Amino acid sequence: MNRVRTGIQGYDDMLGGGYLPQTANLVEGAPGTGKTTLGMQFIYNGVAQFDEPGLILTFEEFPQQYYSDAASFGWNFRALEQSGKLRVVLTSPEVSLSDLRQVGGRIETMAREVGARRVLVDSLSHFERLAPDPLALRESVYTFINALKREGLTLVLTRESTALLGDAGTGEGEEDIAFVVDSYTLMRYVEIESAVRKAMLVLKVRGSEHARDIRQFEVTGRGLEVQARFEGREGIMSGSPRRMAEAFDQAFVHK
Repeated sequence: MNRVRTGIQGYDDMLGGGYLPQTANLVEGAPGTGKTTLGMQFIYNGVAQFDEPGLILTFEEFPQQYYSDAASFGWNFRALEQSGKLRVVLTSPEVSLSDLRQVGGRIETMAREVGARRVLVDSLSHFERLAPDPLALRESVYTFINALKREGLTLVLTRESTALLGDAGTGEGEEDIAFVVDSYTLMRYVEIESAVRKAMLVLKVRGSEHARDIRQFEVTGRGLEVQARFEGREGIMSGSPRRMAEAFDQAFVHK
């Protein structure tokens, strides 16, 4: 099956080769875990490695902030825009949803002008203020996602997690959004021997096999790098992992 590769080698391996074409792919994590970096890397590698132009729809930062952040990794977003391979658009959920419901709207026009194949939406969390009711939120996100898919785009959608360490739990509306998307990746801080590390887990890839192990990753000067999987520990995504031998001892020996 054809794949839309992110160009992040370890991550593509976890996904079974990359994202499936024209799918919505949720990346969720606490502030600073690297969600936006992953999304920008997906867009940059699309142009630089695979000749697939892209869009960035941001509800948070001005385009200049993306130029600056990308430059710290050696990615020249400004030059990509000047060459007609990228558009960075500051908008809002309300404006973008209304725009995508129109024929020939601004987003549709820009996507076709650059021949976009990929889009980063940063961040989906802002939709929560648009529709506080869980059913209305799901409908708004579903409409938004499908409109972008109809343009032939493969989506990366970021979302903030309220937990710095471990699982904060999800509300009804957040769970609904997880069902709407085609793949779901969690990024977490974990504490191991008094040091904070970062862990990644692919929870689902609809219609495809994928890795089910938890892997360590870092954000380096070259972008996000996925490393080896965590071995011999449990409770990684809870934020407080224990060695398997310790867990076995507590569960059986001391009972």
